[in-house]
Formats: sequence, structure tokens, C-alpha cells
Amino acid sequence: MIIINDLSPILTELGPISLRWYGLFFATGLFLSYMLLMNLWKRQKWEVKELDSLVIFLFVGLLVGARLGHIIFYRLGHYLENPWEIFAVWEGGLASHGAAIGLFVAYLLWCRKYKVRFFERVDAIALSIPFTAAFVRIGNYFNSEIVGTPTNGEWGVVFKRLGEDFPRHPAMLYETFINLIIIVVFYLIFRKRHFEVKKGFYLGLFIVMYFGGRFISEFWKDLHGLPESFPLSMGQVLSLTAVLIGLMVLKHGRRLN
Repeated sequence: MIIINDLSPILTELGPISLRWYGLFFATGLFLSYMLLMNLWKRQKWEVKELDSLVIFLFVGLLVGARLGHIIFYRLGHYLENPWEIFAVWEGGLASHGAAIGLFVAYLLWCRKYKVRFFERVDAIALSIPFTAAFVRIGNYFNSEIVGTPTNGEWGVVFKRLGEDFPRHPAMLYETFINLIIIVVFYLIFRKRHFEVKKGFYLGLFIVMYFGGRFISEFWKDLHGLPESFPLSMGQVLSLTAVLIGLMVLKHGRRLN
């Protein structure tokens, strides 16, 4: 089935201000992640006022890390020539590998401020992340970005806004599907085990599943980030590194705290 994507990235316009679908999906994902995190936080009887501070830390870390990751890993030359575009986050251009680094740094700083051990609450965060990750990729679909490679098969999407008339793999939707799988797996495990697992288990599992899926989806992505002669893309190199870290967390977890 070939789908024609001629969707406008603009949800509505209020005078000079344009509200984008990307922003709506991003906000929806953040809201769902926050609601789940709040539920898990109260379940563990942790101080709610600390959660408010954590959310601010994580939001800033997510935004800064994801943006810098996109700039540094994928389009450094473009942004050096057009530095004013660096701050146009509402138009898209967020890298999940950069987001992961930003979240890690932000959470580490928060732990130091509140004197909390790293693995003490990180699993609650890991359980909530897939919702934001899934909705961001839907926003990418509306922006016609993070598109896949051209396909001659019976399945693909023609991104009309790119001025094309041939189908591509909807790589961003593949990653949405990866996150939905993670959500289901987390639900099935948490329903039986709750937090009765080794600290760091959900974090390690998320890293392995998400970035393992990212490594595979990169084969159908059109954004390389490295010389085309290199056998792997930038995303695959970063994903492999993340998977190794995730496996280490799964194996050693609490001892790394």
C-alpha cells in the first residue's frame, strides 16, 4: 500500500504565530510521560515536590541534548551557516541520541542536588520515556522529516512536501512502532513484577530495546551523518554504543550506583 503524505505541518495560525502538529504531539507525549511518572512516584511514596524539580531538569536536558545532538551529529555544517535556526525547535530537528545524553546529564545533576542515588529512581523515568519518544516520531511524520530510503516495494509513503513523487520507507513510523512495543513489554513486566526487580532493570531494558530497534531502523533511513563509504550510519554507531551501555546496566545495575 502506497500512502500519499501531503499533510501540512501547521495545525493552526493565530496571527503571526503558527502552531505546529509537531509541537502538539511533542506536548502530548510529554504529558503522558509526566502522568505516568507522577503515578509511579506516588506509588513509591516519594516527595512530590522533588518530582516537580526533576521534571524541569529533565525537560531542559531533553530539549538541549536533543537539539545539540541533531546539530552536532547530523547537520553541523548547515547550522554553522544558518546559526539563527538553532533555536527553531518547534520546526523539528531533535536527535534521540542527544536527548538520551541530555536526560542522563540532567538526571545526574538532579541526583547530586537532592542527594539521591542514581539507580534509586531512574527506572520510573525509563518507564515513562517511550510515550514521549513515540509521539515525537508521529510529529516527525507531519513534518515530513527523518524520512526513509526510497522503496520499490508495495509499501511506502510519498512525501509530497519534499517535492517527490516516489515512495520512501516511513522510518519515523517504524520508530513509533518500536516505542509501542517497548510500552507493551514494560506493561506486561510491570504488571507482574512492579519495582520488584534489580534497580536499573527498566533503564537497561529500555536502552537495549530502543537503541537496538534504532540500529535496525537506521537501515531504512536517509540520514547518514557519516561518509557514505562507511558501512554504518552515525545513528547506528551511536545506537551500538548505547546498546552496549544498556547491556552493562542490565548485568551490573545496582553495583554501578
